[in-house]
Amino acid sequence: MENSDLFSASAKKQAPLADRMRPHTLDRFIGQEHIVGPGRLLRRAILTDSLWSSIFFGPPGTGKTTLANIIAETTGANFVRMNAVSSGVRELRSVIEHAAEELRFHGKPTYLLLDECHRWSKSQSDALLPALENGTIRFIGSTTENPMIAMTSAIVSRCRVFQFYPLSAADIRKAIDQALADTENGFGDRKVLLDPDAYDTFIALSNGDCRNALNALELAVLTTEPDETGTIRVTKAIAAESGQRKVMQFDDQLFYDMLSAFCKSLRGGDSDAALAWFSRLIYAGCDPRIIARRLIAHASEDVGLANPQAMVQAVAAAEAVELVGLPEARLSLSQAIIFICESPKSNSVASAMSAAFRDTETGGVFEPVPVHLRDTHYYGSDRIGAGAGYKYPHDYPAHWVQQQYMPTELVGTRYYDPSDQGQEAKIRENHIKRDLLRNPK
Repeated sequence: MENSDLFSASAKKQAPLADRMRPHTLDRFIGQEHIVGPGRLLRRAILTDSLWSSIFFGPPGTGKTTLANIIAETTGANFVRMNAVSSGVRELRSVIEHAAEELRFHGKPTYLLLDECHRWSKSQSDALLPALENGTIRFIGSTTENPMIAMTSAIVSRCRVFQFYPLSAADIRKAIDQALADTENGFGDRKVLLDPDAYDTFIALSNGDCRNALNALELAVLTTEPDETGTIRVTKAIAAESGQRKVMQFDDQLFYDMLSAFCKSLRGGDSDAALAWFSRLIYAGCDPRIIARRLIAHASEDVGLANPQAMVQAVAAAEAVELVGLPEARLSLSQAIIFICESPKSNSVASAMSAAFRDTETGGVFEPVPVHLRDTHYYGSDRIGAGAGYKYPHDYPAHWVQQQYMPTELVGTRYYDPSDQGQEAKIRENHIKRDLLRNPK
């Protein structure tokens, strides 16, 4: 037993700083005040041992696993940890059987912490359901994915969902200070001095991930030679080198959220916001062709004929992506983004398209094509009357003449209603003139 304790203590010393600094009590837990702050539901449930099945979801390094460990230590319950990637149904059933025995004979509940719980298959989820329903297992799922999308609804509906957010700058600073002061698990037994700019650099590069910040701090301290006074001074340059490139987590949900924000910024005409989301998407590894496709769509959907050049800009940017690639194509994409944002807006094209397709998809029997509109490009078409009565518009003043073009069952229906924005205002004037010609009264 003594050797085992020595081995555990040695292993802990060799563990990364972020792991050594994990808090073991709620009082030392950093961040997520909205769920574990004084008086909050989750904090009350933990302290009164009344927490039932829950799902913790949010970015890495925000405290999900740490809080689960605190729950295990605070409640005194049995605590089993599994990983959805490496655990199967057989292992789960063994855990459930043992949990049932502990509850029946000792009255002791069992918490099952499942990392990456969104990766569980339907068969694994189905095997867990009875144990959740009868209280044999208190489930805590930990995931970086949105459980409403990535997990089976049967599991989610039986759990309380708690969302974790990236840590604030103040939270990261507090974690760094604790690591510098802790003599047992941190660097409190060394003379470490962080320049103010180094703090800011660690915080910026962490992107709200405490693990990133502490890993960078550890690398900086361990690789910096002490000066003549024995002080390890970490400068901004050292911090930047230790942290390397800022990490941006980019799961499916974040991708679609950021893409949604980008599209809504285009529609709202906010060039600065659209460029901000564009840069984040590209920085995180988004395929630039996705951006180009959205620009082409929005050029019609949100600008349309109010400024037809928006489509030209969008298509040109898409061609630039194919011809020159990144990073040069960022200029072309940015130009198209700004052009679309700053253009007058009109959704008349999108509205007209939607209305036309809606009538086609939900309409009844289609009437035959009117005779004067039928194809005449074949021998003998005149013998069956095709094209009879057609008026050639270019033979009339203003190259326009009143005649039926609509399918017979839709005569009188109007899909396109031009706005008064940009160049579309001219189209609107033409429509008004034609309406007067159709209905002189």
